[in-house]
Amino acid sequence: MHMVKRREYMTRLFRNRFGSGPELWARAPGRVDLMGSHTDYNLGYVLTLPISRDTWIAARANGSRVVRLHTANVDEEDCFPLDRIQKNVSKKWSNYIRGVAAVLQSEGLRLDGFDAVIHSTVPLESGLSSSAALECATAVVFRELGGWGLDLQTMARLCQSAENEFVGVRCGILDQYTSCLGQNDCALLLDCRDLSTCPVRIAPGIQAVICDTRARRQVAGAEYELRRRQCEEGAAWLGIGALRNITMAGFRARKNQLPPEVLKRCCFIVAENQRVLDLVPVLRSGDRVSIGRLFAQSFEGARDLFEICSPPMISMMNAMLEAPGVLGARQAGAGFGGCLVALVESERTEEFRVAVSTNFSEATGIQPEVYPVSAAAGAGLVPEES
Repeated sequence: MHMVKRREYMTRLFRNRFGSGPELWARAPGRVDLMGSHTDYNLGYVLTLPISRDTWIAARANGSRVVRLHTANVDEEDCFPLDRIQKNVSKKWSNYIRGVAAVLQSEGLRLDGFDAVIHSTVPLESGLSSSAALECATAVVFRELGGWGLDLQTMARLCQSAENEFVGVRCGILDQYTSCLGQNDCALLLDCRDLSTCPVRIAPGIQAVICDTRARRQVAGAEYELRRRQCEEGAAWLGIGALRNITMAGFRARKNQLPPEVLKRCCFIVAENQRVLDLVPVLRSGDRVSIGRLFAQSFEGARDLFEICSPPMISMMNAMLEAPGVLGARQAGAGFGGCLVALVESERTEEFRVAVSTNFSEATGIQPEVYPVSAAAGAGLVPEES
């Protein structure tokens, strides 16, 4: 949806539900990891791309201590009092907003009630961090209406706490940090141990393309939690605190200490962490051969060692690798369904899109969503010209 039409659409919804127009527009992007699956909670590195799919919130202070919400994506409403914030067991999307409110208040920040319409172009439960985009956009609304300052690093940390502690998903910092600190035209190399970032410009002529299987995934599920526990168990066996703290050479020398399944999980994480660092100069220089090799190694490890690849993901991977213009293809997000990501020769993006859609649909009977994305700015106000 064009940005002007999107603003008009949301304004119309807002007037219909709340009687007047919004006074504040906040946004935050989704993200895709170009390399670094599950490395964030292991305190490692991730090469992450804040994407041009985002969540908008149109809001107006309502002079009360109540937050009233309408989400256009699922056509639902919710409200909750700021003085007694509890989970909503039936409208789970609301808990990301409630959680942010609860965490901000626990920090001693004054919150004002507001009315809001939410619209997101980040597909839900697809591995592109729709929840983080909603959390970070919500934090912007509270910050602007409350008139207090909050730096973006702290905002990311508090939004992560909301998801960890209120929603109950033990995600790492990757999603919220990318959504808050994204930059136009750059991927970000994120060090999840000290939360430092370095911008990484992708060489001209290379386009990131999202390939959504439309197989929904639930990150809060048992498999995600199991992978995290296995990584923690491996680090404990090795006495290193976190898997970030060992090199591939050091790991090979000590890997026989680990139980077989834990060994597989740890082997993937240690290698994936190094692949992140290896990919940075490759993307800057546009080394096509190395891009393909690193992406292939990442997917093979995710499939065979970390075991997060579902049948729709395998079908999508085959469709991507058979399409014209592809440089490299791999999983995105936590896996178990959702999206994959490809780097493609820019001039062949449309050929690639059509071929992937056709091949995947013929193989599975499912019509996927395939679309290019560009790097986007982090959480803040929607530009006036939108």
